[in-house]
Amino acid sequence: MPVGPSIEELHFDDAPSVDSVPGPNSERLLERQQEIESNAVAYPRRVPIALDEARGATVRDVDGNTFLDFFAGIGVLNVGHSNPYVLEGVQEQIATYTHTIDFPTEARLDLIERLREIAPGGLQGNSNVVFGGPTGSDAIEGSIKLAKHNTGRHGLLAFEGSYHGTTAGALSLTAGKAYKDGYGPLLPDVVHLPYPSASDETAVDCADALEAVKRKFENPYGGHETPAGIWLEAIQGEGGVVVPPAEFLRGLRDIADDNSALLIVDEIQTGIGRTGEWFASDHFDVTPDAITMAKALGGTGLPIGAMLYHEKFDTWGPGGHVGTFRGNVPAMVGGIRAIEYIESHDLLSHATELGAYLRDRFAETAATTPEIAAVRGKGLFIGIEFVDADGRPDADLVTEIQQRCYENGVLVWNAGRYKNVLRLIPPLVLTEQQAEIGADVICRAIETSTGDSK
Repeated sequence: MPVGPSIEELHFDDAPSVDSVPGPNSERLLERQQEIESNAVAYPRRVPIALDEARGATVRDVDGNTFLDFFAGIGVLNVGHSNPYVLEGVQEQIATYTHTIDFPTEARLDLIERLREIAPGGLQGNSNVVFGGPTGSDAIEGSIKLAKHNTGRHGLLAFEGSYHGTTAGALSLTAGKAYKDGYGPLLPDVVHLPYPSASDETAVDCADALEAVKRKFENPYGGHETPAGIWLEAIQGEGGVVVPPAEFLRGLRDIADDNSALLIVDEIQTGIGRTGEWFASDHFDVTPDAITMAKALGGTGLPIGAMLYHEKFDTWGPGGHVGTFRGNVPAMVGGIRAIEYIESHDLLSHATELGAYLRDRFAETAATTPEIAAVRGKGLFIGIEFVDADGRPDADLVTEIQQRCYENGVLVWNAGRYKNVLRLIPPLVLTEQQAEIGADVICRAIETSTGDSK
């Protein structure tokens, strides 16, 4: 018997339903935000709305406009906004106790056991979990400490196009220069190597990429300290929803094993069912030494970060990785309930099927739209890459498409090294009808925008 309501019952019925945007109430709150909040605020600059309420795969702004949400808080809300089954458990927990540091609770231990059960490959049943601060960045920081502690080495190896967070260690692994500009030196002995991609300006062969990694470990004049570990996203998110060849992850596994290094896969955006598997690593038949998690792990947007790693690496002592908010029990309940909801409604298969439908729709549009260079992804993690008439990345076109989608009631975002990829990460509870309507709006926005550019 499925838990909670069906996915068809989760949403506002009138989405999409948009009048003039932004409406006056949104404009008032946006102006107020601009006056008093940090200049670092980013998202309202591209999608100028102020939100009032959200359900399932739909959100409503303060002017009553209702949107299909193909963004889901950057992949946070995998089981949808305000999922009643998740909220029920969270609210019951809030009424009991909320903050327990790392004292044992039923919820804490139950979540750890569930994560051990759904972990990739050989990590199932052979892993331990550590909670730290409530973010993905903190989970990455913990993974850096784990690799250094177990190898005695300090070098770090990551990839071009990567995004791992913005705290000092995580930012050192992140490849995007814009995130680092003006912040001075970060961790030393960090190297970024090519990540296999078919994109015109970042194209690199898988064998060449693996050879470059191997040289950093085995070339005595490689220029950097031998890495303690290899960090990568199994599917790059901010880099443009880039899916590497399966042999890339398998090759990295071999290199890590041959050189006593850890293979650490960042599943912060791809975890908890996003790609049609519990973790993106499962698509490649590779067992990492550790995976980092956050985003969808809290079930309903509650902050929680964690790292799951093979038990043989559990060599640090008490306090080896800490964080005041490592005992966020409502978020742990949210994670348990989200996993249960995904299981009981077979959302992994649903995400696989709906993702294939959406990619097919966009591939049909691509057949008559030369500006579309590629349609990529797994499950409900989809990227559409755009170029201009000369084959160069076209970020302006993506901005125009995003604006047209917003005006017609579908929220989408961008990605890619040059911001020329339309990124779609809707909740896994998106219905077939919503997928059809959303695809209609997006394809129409693409056709109109590319027609205007000719």
